[in-house]
Amino acid sequence: MTDAGPAAVSRRKPRGGVLRRLIGDRSGSSSIEFAILAIPFLVAVVASLETFVAFAGEQLLATATETMARKVRTGEITAAMSKEDFRKAFCAEISIMMTCSATEAKNASKLFVDVRSFSDFSKIPAAIPRIGGASGDLDTSGFKFAPGGPTTITIVRAYYRWEVITDLVRPFITNLRPAGTSMPKDYLMVATAAFRTESY
Repeated sequence: MTDAGPAAVSRRKPRGGVLRRLIGDRSGSSSIEFAILAIPFLVAVVASLETFVAFAGEQLLATATETMARKVRTGEITAAMSKEDFRKAFCAEISIMMTCSATEAKNASKLFVDVRSFSDFSKIPAAIPRIGGASGDLDTSGFKFAPGGPTTITIVRAYYRWEVITDLVRPFITNLRPAGTSMPKDYLMVATAAFRTESY
């Protein structure tokens, strides 16, 4: 009769190979499952947050455009103001969450403004000026700062290049695709106000 005590049990080889024992071992399964699911979950959360922040930024740009348009409409801002000072004032309106560099007032890199007067509302351009088609880069060659005088039809248009960080949403929400770039990274925010100035 053989000894079936604890020592003999410990010397007994377990049945099955190493692979079978590894598959049957569930001690670290929760950690592995979390590691597999954590990355896509975090990417989805970050993408959602970035979309929310971009939406808030777009609303801020629209509010700033309305504020600056009201100042033009009431005569608080006229053609006597320089384009640089106008851009500085506009940057101050959006600085709470949108960046304007130290040289932004002189050399636009993110914020672009276009202030012009027209003889009739029907002559106001409706399309976004682009280079090379509907998804091309912004065409700023015709942008001016030339608000009209009293009782003139004027538009204030603001464009902001919002950089999209999350790769997951970048192909779907970017709408600026300059020629020669393999991966677009900017979402163009647009805000427009059209009005007739008061008889100030």
